[in-house]
Amino acid sequence: MAEEMPAATHGAGVFLELRKRLQSGLLIVRRDVAGSPPDVVVSGGDSCLNVRTPRGELSLTLPAGVTLEQGSCIQTPAGESSEDELHFRLRINIGRGTAEEAPDSGMETLRAKETYCFSCQGCMTRLLQDRMFKRVLPLPNGNWNAIVDDWCCHPDPFANKKLLPRAEDCLLGDTFVLLVRDGSCEQTLTEEVSPVGTEDGQDPKKACRRLALISCASCSSVLGEAVTKETLKLYITQVVVEPVMGDRKPEASLNRSLFLERTVAARLLELSNSLSTFHFSVQTPDGKNFLLLWLLNSDSITVSVPEACFGVERSISSPDLHSPSPRAARALKLLYISCSDAGLQQREVVASWEVNALGHPVVLPLKVCEELLQVIDDSNATLPASMRCMTSYEVAYLRL
Repeated sequence: MAEEMPAATHGAGVFLELRKRLQSGLLIVRRDVAGSPPDVVVSGGDSCLNVRTPRGELSLTLPAGVTLEQGSCIQTPAGESSEDELHFRLRINIGRGTAEEAPDSGMETLRAKETYCFSCQGCMTRLLQDRMFKRVLPLPNGNWNAIVDDWCCHPDPFANKKLLPRAEDCLLGDTFVLLVRDGSCEQTLTEEVSPVGTEDGQDPKKACRRLALISCASCSSVLGEAVTKETLKLYITQVVVEPVMGDRKPEASLNRSLFLERTVAARLLELSNSLSTFHFSVQTPDGKNFLLLWLLNSDSITVSVPEACFGVERSISSPDLHSPSPRAARALKLLYISCSDAGLQQREVVASWEVNALGHPVVLPLKVCEELLQVIDDSNATLPASMRCMTSYEVAYLRL
């Protein structure tokens, strides 16, 4: 994924973040692009923002109903980055009829007594066809068993018991669905037992747990786990769930990193709204913290344009008719720490999160955790230098 963004290490030539709730925005222009402050002219149009610099003119497409308040753009101090960046604050107007589409992680679309098809996200092979569920029920959240003592005045009645679906049930976890196998699984899915966790000698009494991994028979992508011989756990980052509509064929698969980014962002937003939490701990199936995420806001509209787009030979004052204007999109703003690469300050933050059980657990397969970290690191690399860090955390945006 990193190879697709060669200009990422140099950050953005122009970066824009708008806040819908605050009706304000921040525009950052690299001095290599801007020259001096008077050389930067910002104007607005119908759902667009125009930035003119000595290197050319750039038109940024904004969501419908979002417009610049004319004359509101003023230069503000850039702090330690003043030698490399110019910062501008501006005001925006939001149209009254502007509707905000709710992002969909796939979990919210499942309904009882409707027919669905489950496809592999990697190759779009149909895995489970024409599945209709009599019941679609949410499972308790990820740490429910840690507070079960607060529910019961007698010994834990759920000890060593798994919550499993019946034949026509679909149970919804935070990042997965539980359902019963059907006859088509023999042709579309494969199963392989794999160890989870490592025996590093620090805890010799702790046995290495083993999982029965479920993979796509066509492309070998890991989709989830076999909880029992009859019950499947499929992760929402690995499958595409669509209602069955006549003879319609499954759509082409989205770019993997974009699908992962949007699915995780939508799910984090759903969990944040339903649980009133902003801290998430991305964990592997063995319960190890992999990534700490702190959701700052969900109303950001951002766009980042690499400095390479402002080349002399490819003047953006006369753009190619076939090259669409950079489009600003809704995104979650996150602070994050990778638990594996943390420095001293970061390790202290990780320890504090663990001691205080601060992050709501979000369990994903190890490979998916690594993919998600790459997506987040790529986002961080495209930001202006002044935006990449905040105290002990790094900053990233996940598109919705």
